[in-house]
Amino acid sequence: MELLSPAGNVEKLSYAYAYGADAAYIGLKKFSLRIKADNFYEDEYKKVVELKEKYKGKRLHCALNISFHDSDIDNLKSNLDYFKQYPIDAFIVQDIGIVPLLQKHFPNTELHLSTQASCVNSEAVKMYKNLGFKRIVLGREVSLDEIKRIKDSVPDMELEAFCHGAMCIAYAGRCLMSAYLTGRSAQSGFCSHTCRWEYDVLSKPNGAKELAESGRLFLREHQRPDELFPVYEGEDFTAVLSSKDLCMINHLQDMKDAGIDSLKIEGRMKSIYYVALVTRAYRKALDALEGKITQEEAAPFIAELENVSHRESTTGFFYNKAEADKTAIGASDSKYLLAAEVGQEITGEEFDAIYNAGQKSFNDFSQKLKSLHPAAKEARLKDIAEHPDRNVVPFEKKDGWNLYKCVALNKIDSSMDIEFVSPDFVSITAKSGEWQFIEPEEGTILNWVCDSHPCVIYTKYKLPSSTLLRVVDPDYVEGAIRNTGR
Repeated sequence: MELLSPAGNVEKLSYAYAYGADAAYIGLKKFSLRIKADNFYEDEYKKVVELKEKYKGKRLHCALNISFHDSDIDNLKSNLDYFKQYPIDAFIVQDIGIVPLLQKHFPNTELHLSTQASCVNSEAVKMYKNLGFKRIVLGREVSLDEIKRIKDSVPDMELEAFCHGAMCIAYAGRCLMSAYLTGRSAQSGFCSHTCRWEYDVLSKPNGAKELAESGRLFLREHQRPDELFPVYEGEDFTAVLSSKDLCMINHLQDMKDAGIDSLKIEGRMKSIYYVALVTRAYRKALDALEGKITQEEAAPFIAELENVSHRESTTGFFYNKAEADKTAIGASDSKYLLAAEVGQEITGEEFDAIYNAGQKSFNDFSQKLKSLHPAAKEARLKDIAEHPDRNVVPFEKKDGWNLYKCVALNKIDSSMDIEFVSPDFVSITAKSGEWQFIEPEEGTILNWVCDSHPCVIYTKYKLPSSTLLRVVDPDYVEGAIRNTGR
């Protein structure tokens, strides 16, 4: 089975590939349902081309999954030449109105039907096959038994299904709540996640008897106390809100047996940390399923899913529709903060330049200190003693240590224990003293760094490409459920 991961921007695309995805899906500005994701625009196609060259054999899918108005089609036509600069292997489409346009201008690019089209039966699959679709991203409401029936009926059609992430509270994501309550249409990419807000379930005023007789309920959103709207429940669908997350990592064999060709992880708006660790967990689980590693080897990577912010998990509609009716409030935060991205190892001339810069900085500082009046020198030394950050300390070469490029994302103090995570190992704890942050222009040791603070990291550990650095979140409370708000 293919593992398909989300990529809301170029950086996330890189980590999706590095952490084990066979393919990744992106969106292009104005044509994707996750419009608040960074998405791809201007000359970013150059970076995407480079990544496809670096990760040979990895596929790239592009979501064009909005409902197209005539103005959107006009915009699409005007951007066709731009799209052709991306190495796109497949377009994910829900609106069949753009199919002839894509077939004409991208004859060698596959068409995949978006889950937004709510395809849940074999007859619909046959129809889409006749229209030229290579793959169906099934509606989330389809069961494993139904998937097997579809595969038996249309064996040469590729089937893709979500295996992890948020469940839309609508029929396959066709939600009108966001547009109704906020004027932001989910079908145009502006979903305000109204299904994750706080509501009271009410009957009409003095309508308890009617409620009992009809089974009719009303929702009231906390910030709109005077506005009631009904909720219905039918035999073949769920119309109640649910904030659980789909998680099928312990059921991959069943998904394979049902005939699923591609496992899709939701989350183009999620963090780099989410993309990396969730992709890695499913990669290892699939590798174990295929006999490439043992279940015991995969288990620690799978357990790391608990270290990603998440809601209670569900198997959705795959086994029992009643499971999708169960609701949950809030989310469990990760105990970790993503603190930095670790890049390529620095060697050779660049290493020497940073080292020499440190020696010069120290010598210049020492000379300046010597030139001060004794009283001024004493005051300066006292200030340094009270504020160690102001001291100039060059890094020294250490046997077996390695220097890496680094991008800080959160505050990290030199007194902290930090953890490295990578595609190859679960985590490595580096104690304080086993690593240093260095200012690359000055070559001096930093006592702390924060977001966007220029730095490189010097450590005794050998780190592979695409390593992430995490620290324990000081505000994390074990077992606490966070109110997700809006």
